Amino acid sequence: MASSSSRPVQSMPKSDIEKARQKQSANAPSPLPDHTLSDTQPHSTSKHERFDAPPGASENVRKMALKVRGPVEHFLHLETSGGLVLLLAAAVALIWANSAYAHSYHALWETPMVFDIGSVHGSVDLHFIINDVLMTIFFLLAGLEIKREIVHGELSEIRKAALPIAAAAGGMLAPALIYLAFNPSAPSSSGWGVPMATDIAFAVGILSLLGKRVPASMTILLLALAIIDDLGAILVIAIFYTADFQMSGLGIAGAGIVVLMLWLKIGLRPGPAYLAPLAIIWTGLLVAGVHPTLAGVIVGLATPVKPWLSKEQFLLAARQSLGHFEQGTKDNDETMLLASIRRLHFAAREAISPVVRGLDQMHIWIAFGIMPLFALANAGVDLGGVDFGHQGAMKVMLGIGLGLALGKPLGVLLISWLLVRTGYASLPKGLSWSGMLVIGLTAGIGFTMAIFIAELAFADQPALLALAKLAILIGTAAAALVGLFIGFALLKPVSDEIASLSPSDVERSTEY
Repeated sequence: MASSSSRPVQSMPKSDIEKARQKQSANAPSPLPDHTLSDTQPHSTSKHERFDAPPGASENVRKMALKVRGPVEHFLHLETSGGLVLLLAAAVALIWANSAYAHSYHALWETPMVFDIGSVHGSVDLHFIINDVLMTIFFLLAGLEIKREIVHGELSEIRKAALPIAAAAGGMLAPALIYLAFNPSAPSSSGWGVPMATDIAFAVGILSLLGKRVPASMTILLLALAIIDDLGAILVIAIFYTADFQMSGLGIAGAGIVVLMLWLKIGLRPGPAYLAPLAIIWTGLLVAGVHPTLAGVIVGLATPVKPWLSKEQFLLAARQSLGHFEQGTKDNDETMLLASIRRLHFAAREAISPVVRGLDQMHIWIAFGIMPLFALANAGVDLGGVDFGHQGAMKVMLGIGLGLALGKPLGVLLISWLLVRTGYASLPKGLSWSGMLVIGLTAGIGFTMAIFIAELAFADQPALLALAKLAILIGTAAAALVGLFIGFALLKPVSDEIASLSPSDVERSTEY
């Protein structure tokens, strides 16, 4: 699942940070604030080269806030953080739903949200807002990730894409077949898509706990596999979990796509203006009977992947803007100052592609906001209310649990081995078959997307939905724990040569 899933930012070692700070201090006479390094350590003691507290702020209070901000920023950039917050939200939901306050848990998500726009009146509950509105932003992030990988990442070349595509296909097919082996007929058969999903945030978080046993190639392959898995889940939702299809809705969605294409053709850059076509497409899909969150995928895939300005154009615009700013300062011309700042802001924004900028800006909000909120709203299974005596109850639980914990690694390993054996692909540098087994197990961490599909598969069958959610939690936990155990038991710390390879080095490697 794209969560968190976006590719984790590789943090710099402390020694590199110190070198960067020394180099910047030596070469830059008037450095800008560095939000990566601590503001409590100015680059220079000169009054004109360091930034004091803003006007009206207290220096002492600001220093205290910066001391708090440092650890918070460090936590937010850890690869494990998104998964930990997601896990905490799920735990809170489970405890809350099985406590003396369980009624308040269910009442909260059923809180009505009434809207009245002209002659249009309606009411939805909070659960709908989270699952159908906010999750659209999550799917937008997934669309951006897929677009980046197709154009510049692991899916941009057949040679590099062959292994993750095959592994993902095996990891989706095997769980579905295991589920259908236990549940060949309706109504439980509709849940075959549930164990196909992978939760990127959880999977990468678990993998990172193995520390130096995990080479960059291993993380990249898991991310590529999970992104393809997301694409497969999106197609499954669109094709197989669409009820009461209405052509009129498709026309509305088509109109939204036309507006989106128009925005792109006239050069309107992605931003608030794109909310209009997103809203139109979302409404059209809702009317059509297709899950409206797929509107986010459509907009994400349409987002430009190339920056407007080249590096040379950015440097030229920056120099010109700074020159105009300096002249405006001398002339005390505020109009010139504002114009130069606007031009510099434009250049800085358009030197980065909209896809990369969108991933960077939305990642934290989704990983630490939308996804935990989704887990809190959907993981609260009332264990006392789970009907284990329901017809087919154990078959549903076995199908999902074994699909995630057994089907995922089996499918990933089997298809990958066949592809490597036949010479159509090779393992990435530094990755062994033991590592592939760990990747397969961590891919079995379904959670968020699995719960999302379960909500669609068993929308009219609350008993089976509760069983499915419990099975997802058990299967996810089993896959994570077994993956960690095997990782610590079989994987050895990587050599210095492999450890020195960055994700970019691995992606450029001809051995991948």
